[in-house]
Amino acid sequence: MILGIECTAHTFGIGIVNDGKILCNVRDNYSTEKGGIIPMDAAKHHREVSEEVYRKALEEARIKEDEIKAIALSNAPGLAPCLNEGLKFAKKKADKLGLKLIPVNHCVAHLEIGRITGARDPVLLYASGANTQIIAYSGGKYRVFGETLDIGIGNFIDNFARIIGLGFPGGPKIMELATKGNYIELPYTIKGMDVAFSGMLTSLKQKYDSIKSDDFLDSSNLKKSKKFEEKDMKKEDLAFSLQETSFAMLVEASERAMAHVGKKELVIGGGVGCNTRLQEMCGIMCKERNAKFFAPSNEFLQDNGGMIAYLGETMFNSGIWKDINEIDINPRERTDDVIVVWR
Repeated sequence: MILGIECTAHTFGIGIVNDGKILCNVRDNYSTEKGGIIPMDAAKHHREVSEEVYRKALEEARIKEDEIKAIALSNAPGLAPCLNEGLKFAKKKADKLGLKLIPVNHCVAHLEIGRITGARDPVLLYASGANTQIIAYSGGKYRVFGETLDIGIGNFIDNFARIIGLGFPGGPKIMELATKGNYIELPYTIKGMDVAFSGMLTSLKQKYDSIKSDDFLDSSNLKKSKKFEEKDMKKEDLAFSLQETSFAMLVEASERAMAHVGKKELVIGGGVGCNTRLQEMCGIMCKERNAKFFAPSNEFLQDNGGMIAYLGETMFNSGIWKDINEIDINPRERTDDVIVVWR
């Protein structure tokens, strides 16, 4: 019975796993009405909701504290203030219950949870807020074959959402806007299996700035500026074009990696993987290649404690754990820094 704690960014989550079965997956998310994530505020959120999330997890799993055998913690990578809050909470519970701690890399947990889909040896498209990587397992590590050269796909989308006055997280709101848009050409930057989004973000901001903000934010306003009428451009068009262009880059890089390593499966991971258009594009590509596409349910694509507990149990069964005073946060640990001794 392994309890997992997710605390790397905007989510504080707790999951409990027993023999590979996820008994509960409870979480509470930090959000804003406008602007992006503020690390200290997110950390305060984690501190305030941790005990309640813990209580709900035990109730949902229908277990008692003394049935827990170890606590898995997402100690890397992530926002340091958030990681510290999770570490303090994990240490408090481990000290009280006399348990070992299992240090889990958040990115690797996103990848490992893909096993529940039935995929055996896939290429993994990891698309989240701070991370964008094309990964495959080889020689004891998750090897990164391609990645973003500047910002993660999720942060890129959230940045644009913030520019047009939407709150955090912006991804779901951009996805909704995109359903009503038309295509406008944007910079498409891919180098081998690496991608970059900063040029596209600049172009989107310039297009937004060229239109009066009051007209742009209210597409129902019949009194439109001359530039708006001339360009016939709406925020829905920018959202649609953002998705079509950036997702095409991710799918191209993923297909190239599949060809390079000779694999016939693609698994998506990370919060941006919840986007139905991205899943659709991945599915089309795999069908054309006579390959298989797998996507975990949204609750396991988003940041969650269930995936931490799931990988934590695997690591615990392989003898990977630490005493309370031996574990610390590692905000910058990369996916390919982790030695995967459990496979």
